[in-house]
Amino acid sequence: MGTPAAPADGARLDFAGAMSYGDYLRLDQVLGAQHPRSPDHNELLFIVQHQASELWMKLALHELLAARERVRAGELPPAAKMLSRVARVMAQLNQSWDVLSTLTPSEYSAFRGALGQSSGFQSWQYRMIEFALGNKDAVLVGPHRHRPDLAGPLERLLAEPSLYDEALRLLGRRGFALGEAAIRRDWSAPRAFDESVCEAWVAVYRDTGAHWDLYELAEKLVDLEDAFRQWRFRHVTTVERIIGAKRGTGGTSGVAYLRRALDVVLFPELWRARTAL
Repeated sequence: MGTPAAPADGARLDFAGAMSYGDYLRLDQVLGAQHPRSPDHNELLFIVQHQASELWMKLALHELLAARERVRAGELPPAAKMLSRVARVMAQLNQSWDVLSTLTPSEYSAFRGALGQSSGFQSWQYRMIEFALGNKDAVLVGPHRHRPDLAGPLERLLAEPSLYDEALRLLGRRGFALGEAAIRRDWSAPRAFDESVCEAWVAVYRDTGAHWDLYELAEKLVDLEDAFRQWRFRHVTTVERIIGAKRGTGGTSGVAYLRRALDVVLFPELWRARTAL
């Protein structure tokens, strides 16, 4: 028998007792986590798309919470880099709907019953992202009350200043005249539009040279909400394409519920400032 050919570029072939690519990424667990509950061919697509989305959301949440801490510390350049990454993650989430939209109504109907009452409405990571961005509603912790390990982090994030709250507190520390409600309030309550905040952002945009890092932060926040809106729009469009006006598996009104979410504005003063400039 001839001698085996040497591997290209000296690539290692023996991983007995050493960490391989699959070991590092724990691919046995990741690729073994897909368990269709029906014999239907198309259920695997549905599972993989949602699991991949949850992985991207894990990264987005990791970056958002780190960016919030940097903004709190007044360290805006690294925060801007993190927010740029989140916007790119949102683009990946947005593109994932293109794959799911290949699922036709008849194909989805063939395995929909296997989902029971499980629904994307119950994604705790999505709620964490919303809370981190300031879209807060204590009622939405409800689906996770049976899991203290999930409800606990959600409740803590609900009670803490959001990323945008920290940006406004920074504006206050930088000398902008903000109303008391903008920098000291019940952080678990939804924010109301604040004219003093809008005026502060207008001042930032009118003198970008003097406030360059705040100007950059403002644009990164707008980029992020732009990407988030696109993701929500593609979500509702994909759902309507697949199930029409049927109720969601989790009990919501389905498309009607998702359409209402399109009206949520995360950083209203940044959008209104454009009219004032």
